[in-house]
Amino acid sequence: MHNRKRNRLNEFDYRQGFWYFVTICVKGMQPYFGRIEKAKLILNEYGKIVEERWKALSEKYESVYLDKFVVMSNHFHGIITFDNNVGTTHELSLQTSEKIKSLSHYIGEFKMQSSKQIHQNGLTQFKWQRSFYDRIIRNEKELHRIREYIEENPLRWEIGKGFVDNLEL
Repeated sequence: MHNRKRNRLNEFDYRQGFWYFVTICVKGMQPYFGRIEKAKLILNEYGKIVEERWKALSEKYESVYLDKFVVMSNHFHGIITFDNNVGTTHELSLQTSEKIKSLSHYIGEFKMQSSKQIHQNGLTQFKWQRSFYDRIIRNEKELHRIREYIEENPLRWEIGKGFVDNLEL
């Protein structure tokens, strides 16, 4: 039986309010979301759905905060965090029933909602790869470098002829 490599850190509580850098890839790395022209990303209708569904996370969950993100032709990069204190006091819990969930819950919600809408718009063969890649952002310097990486991703993509490159921190 094949054992899958675990992407999450053992014994780390992903409900903690750290900043996380996530990468989510399309199954088979199919270029379903658009194209890069002259270092500029041109999203098609499916890429726009991914963008809308990502933004919808912070609308649905008041504890979620989104930072820089980019939808590429066959993958997605984003920075996300969530506030562990939302809904934890008695007064707030009377106003909202939201409980803090893990990073995997929020990414699963994003993948499910974006897939559903993409399928409804006609791309029925679309699938995300299983799981996702994450990096716990450890400090402001690292956060700044990851923001730059996200902003420059379309240019690097064009230079690299479409290969997902690794972020060196």
